[in-house]
Amino acid sequence: MRTSEVERITKETSIKAELSLDGGSVEVSTGIGFFDHMLIAFAVHGGFGLKLSVKGDLEVDNHHTAEDTGIVLGKAFKEALGDMSGIERYGSFIIPMDESIALAALDISNRPFLVYHCKPAQEKCGDFETCVAEEFWRAFAMNSGITLHINVLYGNNAHHQLEASFKAVAHALKAAVKKNEDGSLLSTKGVL
Repeated sequence: MRTSEVERITKETSIKAELSLDGGSVEVSTGIGFFDHMLIAFAVHGGFGLKLSVKGDLEVDNHHTAEDTGIVLGKAFKEALGDMSGIERYGSFIIPMDESIALAALDISNRPFLVYHCKPAQEKCGDFETCVAEEFWRAFAMNSGITLHINVLYGNNAHHQLEASFKAVAHALKAAVKKNEDGSLLSTKGVL
C-alpha cells in the first residue's frame, strides 16, 4: 500500500498529513482558504487521498504555514514512494485556466530541484500571499526528492495562474507515480 503519515511540530507550525497515492478521501485545513482550495485541487486532480491538518502562525504571515506544509507533504510523498521502484517516474502536463496556462514537468529522481517561473498578477488571493507558492513548491521538491519545473506561461489573474500550476503538478505527479508494467526501477544506474 502506497501510503504515509507524517507529523511535524515546530514553534511556528503543527502539521499532520496522511497520504495515499492510490486515492481516498480529501480533507484539508490550513487556516488559509485559498491554500486549502489549491491543495484540495492538487489532491483531487492527482487522484490522491489526502488528510491534511495545519495550524500555523498566521498572525505573522503565510510563509511558515506554506513552506512547512510543503516540507510535510514532500516527506509524505517520499515515504509513500518507498524505494521509488515500479513507477513511471516522469510526468508532464499542461493546464489552461481561462486566460492563464501552466506547464509542469517532473522527475521522481531522488535529486531534488525546483525551477519556478510564475509572476502572479496580484499579490494576494484572498488571504493567501501569492509569493509563498514558490516557497511551498521548493519545500515540496526538496523533501520529496523530485526534480520539479513549473512554468506559468501567461495570465493576468493570480487565482487562475496558481490554480493552473497546482493542477498541472497534480496531473504530472499522477502520471509519474503510476505503476509501470514490470515493477522495475526506471534507471540505468539501478538506483535512484
